[in-house]
Amino acid sequence: MRRGVRIAVDVGDVRVGVAASDPHGLVASPVETVPAGRGDVRRIADLVAEREALEVIVGLPRSLSGKEGAAAAKARAFAGRLAAAVAPVEVRLVDERLTTVTATQNLRASGVRGKKARTVVDQAAAVVILQNALETERASGRPPGLAVAAPVQPAPGTETGPAATGTAEHTTTPDGAGPDGTADPGGTTGRTGRTGTTTATGTTGTSPEAPTLPAAHAPTQAETTPDE
Repeated sequence: MRRGVRIAVDVGDVRVGVAASDPHGLVASPVETVPAGRGDVRRIADLVAEREALEVIVGLPRSLSGKEGAAAAKARAFAGRLAAAVAPVEVRLVDERLTTVTATQNLRASGVRGKKARTVVDQAAAVVILQNALETERASGRPPGLAVAAPVQPAPGTETGPAATGTAEHTTTPDGAGPDGTADPGGTTGRTGRTGTTTATGTTGTSPEAPTLPAAHAPTQAETTPDE
């Protein structure tokens, strides 16, 4: 059994329950209920730092058949944001089927009911999630669940999106051709038009100084024969 405090999170639509273990990983205890929404990830990250946690366990709600729905997608998204906030501390997803039911039953057995139970049921669910994770690690000798990869943050100044494809298209006019494709005896007009999408080394769109030109064609005999 690895030594270190573990923090568990039960993600809900309205509240996020938080629980923590002792440094030996023997007992899980409720910590607090965090309002869901703005600032919830930051608050949990602060708790992780305060307790110098070894890892964070996030419950992944699945149906009895093992399928994942909207609640599981929300938990995965939350775990990803949390992983980015607490790195390099590891965040792991563990199956939490029926944990809320178990937590509610435990509260009732303890005499906690009604409105008071609703305010602490998320913490109680986090306790159940963490206790199951600790027992799983003791039995298997391996960390529970699956590790969550923190999203990679782009370096400052790095372009993202379609412009990152690194492609550029060029349309070249014949020597001596002006911007409208007609002859330019002075040859002072730029000889290369540029269109399409450039990447980290250019700009997007069509240059106003060198618009897209029609395809060049070979002169016909009528065009090259002087008037008699």
